[in-house]
Amino acid sequence: MTTIPTLPGITSHMIATPRLTMHVLSAGPADGVPVLFVHGNVSSATFWEETMLALPAGFRAIAPDMRGYGSSEARPIDATLGLGDMVEDIHALVQTLGLGKFHLVGHSMGGGIAMKYAIAYASDLLSLTLVDPMSPYGYGGSKGMDGAMTYDDGAPSGINPEFVQLLAAGETGTDNPMAPRNVFRQFYVKPPFVPEREDALIASMLTTRIGDDWYPGTVIPSANWPGIAPGDRGVLPAFNRKYFNASALPEINPKPPILWIRGDSDLIVADLAMFDLAALGAIGAVPGYPGVEACPPQPMLAQTRAVLDRYAANGGHYEEVVIADAGHSPFLEKPAEFNAAFHKQLA
Repeated sequence: MTTIPTLPGITSHMIATPRLTMHVLSAGPADGVPVLFVHGNVSSATFWEETMLALPAGFRAIAPDMRGYGSSEARPIDATLGLGDMVEDIHALVQTLGLGKFHLVGHSMGGGIAMKYAIAYASDLLSLTLVDPMSPYGYGGSKGMDGAMTYDDGAPSGINPEFVQLLAAGETGTDNPMAPRNVFRQFYVKPPFVPEREDALIASMLTTRIGDDWYPGTVIPSANWPGIAPGDRGVLPAFNRKYFNASALPEINPKPPILWIRGDSDLIVADLAMFDLAALGAIGAVPGYPGVEACPPQPMLAQTRAVLDRYAANGGHYEEVVIADAGHSPFLEKPAEFNAAFHKQLA
């Protein structure tokens, strides 16, 4: 069970599926229409609690911790599946719970998992909501609106090692700029917003399992800038364009309605994203950058819009909602505006 305090109305369960034992938060009537929430990277189901409790009457909220996060079993992440093992984890949970058709919501990394779930199991879905999702062409290693690989080995790749060390050490303070709380305040939300339950959200971040099989995963040497490329284990390689590709979304049938909802000030998923090494190189933050011709920043929003435009051209429906004055987590920052658009989608 989770050691992070839950809000009144949220129930915590451990559920054994054929694939792994998952920690799941739930709210609402057992016979309600299911809404399944998938959290982002370096977080857990805890992030969804307020959104779960705000659902209209007649809906049942279900939010699992993914493998290697929260209190779920930390089975290794096979990067070569491009988050596909997490897709199958969700499918096993859905079958174990006997959900039938449900609404699927994914934030950030969870948006990538949700897109790939839709490709694999479209007929399960009543709707698909993508909240500040990673691009259909992954996070890192791609360029252009068509998501072509920047280099054939997936470079550039990598993450600030200091952040990983502080995460592993369980750092909760603010002395170091790369401390989880500072990264949360600077990037997960738009400053100066600080949520009421910030301590619970930082505790959620600190549940992230650190290591080669989880976060950040493995790297391999590369002849391409900045000298490393994604390996074949762990979560960051699983995001990379080398292994992750959800651009088949426009071909699925049936086609659930898609809501793409994002903060206008998101620095994590953007056309110049502050965790994209190519973008950091372009602004002079990483030395040795070979230039925008060789290694352009990944146009994440443009890539997502291009794939969703194809979805619409193929007979699907999507709506893009941009929430003003919000960062990467508009459901935390601007819950009234977020829920207005989200509840309309559920209806």
